[in-house]
Amino acid sequence: MLKLPPGPFEGFIFDCDGTIADTMPLHYTAWQSALGRWGAALPEDLFYRLGGTKTERVAEIVKERAGANFSVTEMVQAKEDFFVSHLGEVQPILPVVEIIRAWEGKVPMAVASGGMVGVITLILENLGLTEYFDAVVTAEDVVYGKPHPETFLRAAHLLGVTPQKCLVFEDSPTGIEAAEAAGMAWVEVTREIR
Repeated sequence: MLKLPPGPFEGFIFDCDGTIADTMPLHYTAWQSALGRWGAALPEDLFYRLGGTKTERVAEIVKERAGANFSVTEMVQAKEDFFVSHLGEVQPILPVVEIIRAWEGKVPMAVASGGMVGVITLILENLGLTEYFDAVVTAEDVVYGKPHPETFLRAAHLLGVTPQKCLVFEDSPTGIEAAEAAGMAWVEVTREIR
């Protein structure tokens, strides 16, 4: 089980991709498949550095870097379609799921993701975790994605918990930066625990 920092905490906020669900390899494959249609690529190290970033923003960054000529909307749709069609391959990150189950009913919990609501909903349903969360915040719910704190601050607000009393579970540097900017304690979900 993950080691939690000293509390007490009144709310837990979880990133989804790479934190609750081991989706990052599939997201990367989906990006490569979609970008390949336009002869563009997303280097793997950049992909992981951008973890937690809104999907549209990732597409914009790739477009700018590659000088590619594609519609960001079409690219995002192609990427999401590929991802959803392979969703059955996604496995839970068990140490995180153990915490979710152990703390059910003890503290309110939220998902706060840079992903799209439809995809996050499917992931949670696929893993049988939907009923554990009191709130879900996705890219469509905020103006600014991670590393801006808005996603986590909105989740805390929906839980009715002050940010300083929230504990965030995150796998990406971008997400950890957002948690710190929100004034929240955090636990890093490293690749080694998956």
